[in-house]
Amino acid sequence: MVRPSQRCEMAKKAVIERSISIRFACAVFQISETCYRYKRKLSAENIKIADWLIRLTDNQRNWGFGLCFLFLRNVKGFGWNHKRVYRIYRELELNLRIKSKKRLNREKPEPLAVPERPNQTWSMDFMHDQLADASGISFAPPHRACVRLLECSPNLRPMIC
Repeated sequence: MVRPSQRCEMAKKAVIERSISIRFACAVFQISETCYRYKRKLSAENIKIADWLIRLTDNQRNWGFGLCFLFLRNVKGFGWNHKRVYRIYRELELNLRIKSKKRLNREKPEPLAVPERPNQTWSMDFMHDQLADASGISFAPPHRACVRLLECSPNLRPMIC
């Protein structure tokens, strides 16, 4: 997408090189004649803002516009308008590249082992709850209590609880 300022420059170049009228050039490049004739008032402050921004982004490479502007306003005490500083920041093409988040390559989980006979594998069921006073409790349900006993004591024979 071409910015209006770039279209204005293209229209001025067409008027000079192709000897076409200003009205026709403005119609072709879809800009108003006011935009064609507009001349920006450059101030010495713009140069000072650009200098500060270049120095900041050279020293702090990972600072974007927000941190640069906050540093200039809060630390250095400049009272510049954020829209003006941002316009100069964009003109200097100091915008940081927005990095996309990298997806993690997950390994496929191993398939679950299928037991060959009953009571070959055991699992522990554990529950957690919160009381009215916001204290948490964790416990094994009573019907599974023997599972823990069997896991800890290999010399006990398996029994159904």
